[in-house]
Amino acid sequence: MTEQQIIWQPYREPLRTTLLRTVAIAMVVGAIIGLRGGLAGWAVASLLVLWPSFGGHWVEVWFLNWLRPRIPPSRAMQVMARLLVWFVAGVGFLFCVEQTAAALGRVPRWPAWWIGGIGFIAVELVAHVFLAMRRRPSFYDGRG
Repeated sequence: MTEQQIIWQPYREPLRTTLLRTVAIAMVVGAIIGLRGGLAGWAVASLLVLWPSFGGHWVEVWFLNWLRPRIPPSRAMQVMARLLVWFVAGVGFLFCVEQTAAALGRVPRWPAWWIGGIGFIAVELVAHVFLAMRRRPSFYDGRG
């Protein structure tokens, strides 16, 4: 099948599955990050991690179902678009995490804005390694 003949399949997943996975990720990462803060630290860290965990899922759904079919199907364009989407989302998530933490009275020293973008790209690349290991569509094979 040539690049011009690609018909992208919409991504669908039950909300329950999405919630179970993203909340579990947030709770585990929150436990690691908030370890020193006891139960309250774990709860706050888990809440903050929901931004990239749950929000990241919807960024992926938006890319797969809305943006991907609208950009040229060449692998280079798909990769560049996805990395750009991840970077912008990461910057946005860092801002949301900062604002949520401030609303909860937690104002630690935050990294530069662009660290959110680079960090989210790294997180997504690692997540897609696990998808590829399970032979699921991923960033690396161009199917997901």
